Amino acid sequence: MGELYKIRSIDWKPSPVIALATSVDGLRVAASRQDGSMELWLVSPGSIGWHCQLTIHGDPNRRVSSLVWCPSGSKGMPCGRLFSSNIDGSVSRWDLFHLKQTTVLDSDGVSIWQMAVAPPKTDITNAETNGGHMGNGYVSKFHGSDEHEDSESDEDSDSADPLKHSATEYPRVAIGYDDGCLRIYDISDADEFIYVKSLPPVKGRVLSVTWSTDAKFIYSGSSDGIVRCWDAIVGNEIYRITAGLGGLGSGHELCIWSLLSLRSGMLVSADSSGGVQFWDSQHGTLLQAHSLHKGDVNALAAAPSHERVFSAGSDGQVILYKLSSQSESSDDINSAMKKWTYVHYIRAHTHDVRALTVAVPISQEDTLPDERIKRARRKEKPVEFSYHKWAHMGVPMLISAGDDTKLFAYPVKEFTKFSPHDICPAPQRTPIQLVLNTAFNQSSMLLVQSSDWIDVHLLQLKNVHTGGGFAKTEILARVKSKASRKIICSTIANSGVLFSYSDHVKPSLFELKRCEVGKMTWSVNRRKLPQRLPFAHSMIFTQDSSWLIVAGNDRRIYVVDVNSSELVHTFTPSRELQDEELPPTEPPITRLFTSSDRQWLAAVNCFGDIYVFNLEILRQHWFISRLDGASVTAGGFPPQNNNVLIVTTSSNQVYAFDVEARQLGEWSMRHTFVLPRRYQEFPGEVIGLSFPPSATSSSVVVYSSRAMCLIDFGLPVEQDDSDMLYTQDSITRNLQNINVKKRTKHRKNFDVLPLENPVLFLAHISKNSFFMIDKPWLEVVKSLETAPVHRHIYGT
Repeated sequence: MGELYKIRSIDWKPSPVIALATSVDGLRVAASRQDGSMELWLVSPGSIGWHCQLTIHGDPNRRVSSLVWCPSGSKGMPCGRLFSSNIDGSVSRWDLFHLKQTTVLDSDGVSIWQMAVAPPKTDITNAETNGGHMGNGYVSKFHGSDEHEDSESDEDSDSADPLKHSATEYPRVAIGYDDGCLRIYDISDADEFIYVKSLPPVKGRVLSVTWSTDAKFIYSGSSDGIVRCWDAIVGNEIYRITAGLGGLGSGHELCIWSLLSLRSGMLVSADSSGGVQFWDSQHGTLLQAHSLHKGDVNALAAAPSHERVFSAGSDGQVILYKLSSQSESSDDINSAMKKWTYVHYIRAHTHDVRALTVAVPISQEDTLPDERIKRARRKEKPVEFSYHKWAHMGVPMLISAGDDTKLFAYPVKEFTKFSPHDICPAPQRTPIQLVLNTAFNQSSMLLVQSSDWIDVHLLQLKNVHTGGGFAKTEILARVKSKASRKIICSTIANSGVLFSYSDHVKPSLFELKRCEVGKMTWSVNRRKLPQRLPFAHSMIFTQDSSWLIVAGNDRRIYVVDVNSSELVHTFTPSRELQDEELPPTEPPITRLFTSSDRQWLAAVNCFGDIYVFNLEILRQHWFISRLDGASVTAGGFPPQNNNVLIVTTSSNQVYAFDVEARQLGEWSMRHTFVLPRRYQEFPGEVIGLSFPPSATSSSVVVYSSRAMCLIDFGLPVEQDDSDMLYTQDSITRNLQNINVKKRTKHRKNFDVLPLENPVLFLAHISKNSFFMIDKPWLEVVKSLETAPVHRHIYGT
C-alpha cells in the first residue's frame, strides 16, 4: 500500500442525539440530532456496522423533543410515517422519499415535550399472541405478527365507538404541552392532524405521555412529580400518583421524564431523582422502586416480551430490570406479587443518554441467491467480534444514544454477556474532498465542509520524510453560509480555482484567487449561477472543471457551464429511458460520480438505485436497480478505465460495471458473489474509496471508519485462511506499524488492515503513497459542547 501520512487538524464536532424511534416494520431506527438533522438507520443483522440509509437536513432552530412512527396505510411505505414533536410547539412530518421536513401542526407558542401514538387494534391483538415490541406506548409489528388472526380479537369489539373509529380509521396521538395541557389528535392519511379533544390542564409541564396497551387509557407525567391516568375516551382523570413518595425526590421538585406501559398491567415511571418505579396501573399503587441512577432518568424501553425493562439517564448508565421467575410461572398471579429485580448495568456512553428504543431485524438487506454459499462459510471459525455472536435475524436489539453523539446496540436477551456494539464509530463525519496538481503550482488542496462554513486548505507534504508522519495544512479561505444556514453538500474543481456549496435555500459558486503583490494573499469571489437552480443534495465538477453538476432537491440533475454561467442541460432520472420532459418520479439523488474523460455521470439515489448519463449526448444511458437490496456507500470511475464504474454497498459487496455495454463487468460476474469472508465481515461499512493516480494501476483502496482494504482487480481473489481472521492480538500487531510498504511484495488481494482511530477521509496522493484524516475519539469528546455530567434540560 505504500507510505501513509496523517492529518488531525480538521474540525469534527458531531451533534448530540436527542431522540430515537423504531419504524413500524422494525427494520429502521430514526435518530434525531440537535443540529436538526434526522438519520434513518437500517438494522443490519448480518454485518458489523449498521447503515445510515439517508439523512434529512431539517431546521436547526426547530429542536425535536420526541419521535413517533405510525402506519402508512396500504399505499404507504412499510416502515410507516415518521413525525416529530418540536420544542417550538409544532409537529413535523419527515418525508423519507423527498428528504424534507414539513410542518403538519403549527405552533401555538407553547412547547411540546412528548407525543405518543396509540397502539392500533391489529397490533394490540398480535402483540398479545406473538409478543410484538412495544415501547413508550407504541406497538411495532414484527415477523409473523400479521400472518393470522387470533380468536381473542373478538374481545376488542367491546370497546367504545369513538376509540374503535380511531383505531380502525386513523392513528391517534396524544401530545403533552409545556402549559400543562394534553391534547389528542387523529392523523389522517394525508398527514393532517385532526383535533379530537383536550384533557383538563394540570399544574406544571406535561413532560411524558404514553398509552395503555389496549389504548383505553393515557398516562401523563409532569414537572410537579405527579403521574396521572386519563380515560382516553371520556377524557376525565381517573387517578393520580405522587411519584416522589416512592423515590428520593419529592413533590414539585420532581420531573417525570419517561413513562412505559406494559402488557402485564404495570406502569413504569422514570424521574429526575434517578428513580425507576413500577406501578399497578389499575389502582395506581406502587409495587417497586429502584434508585440506581445517579442523576435524571431520561428514557425507558421494554423488550418485546415485556419481561425486561431498560432505563438510561444522565449518568451514562443503561440498566436492566427483569421480571422475577416466580411471576413468570403463572399467568393468573396477582400483579402486586410480581417483582422486578435489578440485573446489570452498562456504561458505554461518556455523556447523558437521552433515548432508548428496541428493534428486531426480520430480514437481511441482501436478497440475491448467495445465502447457501454464506451458510457454508459459517462453518469456519468465527471472527472474534462479539456482535456476530448475537446479532441475528429475530434477535431483539436495544439501541441507546445521547449527548456523546454515539449510538450503541445491545442484545436484549443477553445483555449481561456481550459488550455493546458501536453502531457508528464516526458519527456525522466531516465531508472532505482532495484535489491534486491544482492550478496553483501543482499543489494539493482540501475542501472541508462544516455545518455553516467551507474551508479550503493547502496540503503540505514537503517536510514529511517518514511514512506515518503528520502532514500540515494551511487554511487559504473560509466562506461562511448566509445567515448561518446549514450547508448540505459541497465540491471543489480539480483545478482548485472553483468550489461550490449548497445550503437548504440555494447553491453558491466561488472562485479562489491568489494575489502575489507584496505578501501573498488569497481572495474569494462569488460567481454567478443560473437563477432557477434549487438547493442541492449533492454536487460535483467534471474532470476538466468546466461543468458543475447539481442534484437538486426537486429530483432533477442540472448541468451548469461555469464559464458562461448558463444551464447546459437538465436530466430527469428515470427507471425507463423515457422523455426527460416528464415530471420526476424517482427519489432524490444523494451521490454523484463522473468519469475522467467527461463522458459518464453516475447518480445514486438515497435508496441505492443508480442512473448513468452520457454527458457527450446529454441523455440517460442506463438504469441499475438497487444492488442486492442494499444501498450504495461509495463509488467512482477508475482513471485507467473510464468505462468501468466501481461501487460498494452497505452489505459489503463490490461491483464493477461495464457502462458502455450496460452490464455487470467480467470481474464481478466471476467474483462479486464469492468475495473472501474477511471482506464480507469487513469492520464497518465502506464509506469511501480511492484510486491511485496512475494509468497502469488496477487497484483501489476502500475504507471504513475502522479499517482499510486493498482490492486489485488484476490479482486472483483468494479465499480465507484461519490466520487471516481478526483476533484482538492481530489487530494490535497491525496498529503498531501501519506502514505496510514491506508487505506490498507479498500482498494478498482483499488485504484488510484495521485502523486505530475513527477515519474521516483517506485518499491517494501518488501511486505508492496516500494520506488519512483521522482523530482519536477522546479528542472529539473533549471538543463537544455538552459536558459529561448531568445538565438541567430547562432552567427553572
